[in-house]
Amino acid sequence: MLQIAQYRNLKRIAWNSFSNLYRTHDRFLQLTFPRLPADAEFQKSWLTTHCTLTGDKNLILMGPPGAGKTTVGRIISQKLGCPVIDVDDDVLEKKWNVSVSQKLQEVGNEQFLEEEGKALTNFSASGSVISLTGSNPMHAASMQHIKKSGIVVYLDVHAEDIIDRLQVMQVDRIIGQSSGTSMRNILQERKQFYKKWHDVRVFCEAGITAEMIASKVLDEVKRYQDSESETFVSTRSRWPDEYEIKGSPKHFSDVVVEGLASDGGLFVPEKMLPQLKPREWEGLLRATYVERAQVILEKCIHPADVPAFRLGEIVEMAYGKNFACAKVAPVRHLMGNQYILELFHGPTASFKDMALQLMPHLFAYCIPRTCNYLVCVATSGDTGSAVLDGFSRLNNTDKKRIAVISLFPENGISYIQKSQMIGCQRENGWSIGIKSDFDFCQRTVKQLFTNLDYTGFLTAEYGTALSSANSINWARLLPQVVYHASAYLDLVAQGIISFGDPIDVCIPTGNFGNILAAVYAKLMGIPIRKFVCASNQNNVLTELIRTGHYDLRERKLIPSSSSAIDILKSSNLERYLHLLSGGNGQLVAQLFGHLEIEHHFQLPKDVLGRLQKDFVAGWCSEEECLATIHSVYCTTGYILDTHTAVAKTVADRLQDKTCPVVISYTAHYSKFAPAILQALRIAEIKSDPLSQLHLLHSFRPLPPVHKALIETLKLKEKLKHQVCAADVNAVFSQIETILQNHFQKVY
Repeated sequence: MLQIAQYRNLKRIAWNSFSNLYRTHDRFLQLTFPRLPADAEFQKSWLTTHCTLTGDKNLILMGPPGAGKTTVGRIISQKLGCPVIDVDDDVLEKKWNVSVSQKLQEVGNEQFLEEEGKALTNFSASGSVISLTGSNPMHAASMQHIKKSGIVVYLDVHAEDIIDRLQVMQVDRIIGQSSGTSMRNILQERKQFYKKWHDVRVFCEAGITAEMIASKVLDEVKRYQDSESETFVSTRSRWPDEYEIKGSPKHFSDVVVEGLASDGGLFVPEKMLPQLKPREWEGLLRATYVERAQVILEKCIHPADVPAFRLGEIVEMAYGKNFACAKVAPVRHLMGNQYILELFHGPTASFKDMALQLMPHLFAYCIPRTCNYLVCVATSGDTGSAVLDGFSRLNNTDKKRIAVISLFPENGISYIQKSQMIGCQRENGWSIGIKSDFDFCQRTVKQLFTNLDYTGFLTAEYGTALSSANSINWARLLPQVVYHASAYLDLVAQGIISFGDPIDVCIPTGNFGNILAAVYAKLMGIPIRKFVCASNQNNVLTELIRTGHYDLRERKLIPSSSSAIDILKSSNLERYLHLLSGGNGQLVAQLFGHLEIEHHFQLPKDVLGRLQKDFVAGWCSEEECLATIHSVYCTTGYILDTHTAVAKTVADRLQDKTCPVVISYTAHYSKFAPAILQALRIAEIKSDPLSQLHLLHSFRPLPPVHKALIETLKLKEKLKHQVCAADVNAVFSQIETILQNHFQKVY
């Protein structure tokens, strides 16, 4: 484990050696140049103090033509008291002795890009603000050269805004635009180059002034410089005392790798999540899901942990062709003021794909290259197959050093879910059925992490460290914030609401991760009014929200057709209570310590009051769930899955219809075919799952039957899985057997 810590420390030391030069300047800048209101005019008196830009490093502005690079560059150079270089005017035209437009006419597009690239490759400067041309990033060699000299800042302006600006400037063609290619298409094509080279993105929303952009650039560069500013703490940490004693702060890459804090708590950001301004959110209205995800995640993940260009590659891999719907997470009108957020278009047909197509790539990037890792998860239905599928998409090198084991209740999930999980086993992933319920599986994973003798044994024998991909891992939870924000933006883009109008969200809730992600979306600036927590008969969360009493005494898990929320111990509740209590780790540790020993706890009145301000909760019976599926199908032709039907039933009772409510559709109904067919009043239901899916398909329902599930069921017959008794030591032994076959012993 020491080796792992050293690896992460070396990465951060290397980052700091690059950015330390910037900090001296930043502190000077803070003292010399107090921040003005966004609309304040630039003060000429600021020029009285000269300041070079971080020694010999440059600040390099990149973006499409019309993004404002030249104007913004001049403002920044005045603020910093350093030289400004415009590549068009100060490099190209001086070298060629002709105007850029004349040169383009003489040599044509392709030759122009090559000669422009050569000119930039032969150019060098230091301590300057450099405004690139819009086409510089299309030449790889010149960008590699210029990037070495400083920080590349991408001025990200929406294509429609660029087109409007260029029309005002009477520019009807740009470099690289051939006959028959629209301006919009060439701007879209260029985005891949800007994403490839940028260190910092500054989102330039419509209506923003050049002065405001310059201020945002300096703010983002300051964040880029300070790799120690974004740290994480345990929900059970007695901060600041424990923090000062332990001394070593945790960063994003640490919490991705470690999963669970050493004191049994969950990692949360020490500071509040960044908040986007209304105009910044509005600037994402026309963006794709991938573009929205990248902007939001770049705000939450420091580039010292995952560089922006690499994060962009990961986001595009995660939400590419492996999703059946191009919109990834579309919002559909259901009825009245109710809208459905479809989260089942991923390869394993559940909302877990929204995070688990992304998280494995983050994990593989953050871990050291010289250590093996075992990712161990507990699942109540959908997580297991999503984890196995996500980690199976890593490259071959990463799959050899990352093994995945999924623990699931052998008889506690639907037949199709079980078949899918077994079918998703690959060369680096296995499923183990446990003869118990989900809570036992989840408890076993936590015990695995906190058993120092066993974890030490795995490290010594197999060079293997542990991590988790359950929603206890921050990297599992963070991507879920994106789709809640995206749903709101879609409602605005569709003209259903105006930005700033409130919505409610209703989410079928078991482990509290999905609904907590919506809470984080609100903290980042999405106007969510109420969080409607929907439970089935296992309604411990309903009781907590209504009374403040979390009581597991004499409560037994009741199996249902909505198996993913058949949960009594909600892991992510701990994160929410930490947030509500103002980061009071001592209180959280007391509450969950009492839960572990006495099997219940009571929230303090002030914490309960804050909870009830934002949350309402309800539950429905199995019969009511099935009746809702039948009613919605008869009315709309749309089939809800059992979990979404729970949420719909609760929303009907609790939501006051004064604003739209977005209901999370968390898993495709095909996974629960017997229950759906029962709800549709089919008298004879064949036992064969494939026959059940074909029967559902015959209804020509909306949404259509998930084709990937049919393929998985065919594959399942060729595979086997391990089954284990409800005994922690037996599970530990089974895990070691798997590791013996995947990782060689360390000698």
